[in-house]
Amino acid sequence: MNEQTWNVLLRDQLAWLWNAQLRGRLEGLTDDEYFWEPVPGCWSVRPRGTGTAPVQAGSGAMTIDFAMPEPDPPPFTTIAWRLGHVIVGVLAVRNAGHFGRAPTDYRSFEYAATAAEALEQLDAEYAAWQAGVESLGEDGLARACGEAEAPYGERSLAELVLHINREVVHHLAEVCLLRDLYLRTGQRARREVR
Repeated sequence: MNEQTWNVLLRDQLAWLWNAQLRGRLEGLTDDEYFWEPVPGCWSVRPRGTGTAPVQAGSGAMTIDFAMPEPDPPPFTTIAWRLGHVIVGVLAVRNAGHFGRAPTDYRSFEYAATAAEALEQLDAEYAAWQAGVESLGEDGLARACGEAEAPYGERSLAELVLHINREVVHHLAEVCLLRDLYLRTGQRARREVR
């Protein structure tokens, strides 16, 4: 029988949801869905120079919309924006801060211009995160997060893993819901406009 350590339990929590409920629902994501704006004024990932948000960050041909401080209420966000947030703000920044990935942030990241490219980025950052968590072992989970998580640096890496698991599940569930909405309304609305 496989010994159930905290490290295994934390990794399995995300892996089970990823494999059983999330990643399969993202298969076949089209560029139309990826960039679909269900309401006016969405934040998204856009070709450089075409956004209207106060901040348009990114190092490549595409940028992500945001503002500091965030408006109240914040704008609705597209699938592209939500995937960009998970890829960069949730996973890549943590992979860089804790597991040896090249440094990155919202401003320096090269955002995907297609849904397929975004899913490749998501898969790579997810795999790096899970491998990084595994590398912590049991003792590493008790270590403090340190400067990479300021001002929460005194909290344990186990707390960070729980937080990242929640963030990935939360935002990818939103993406799945947007795909359901697109299937039932977005395609029809696009046909009516043409």
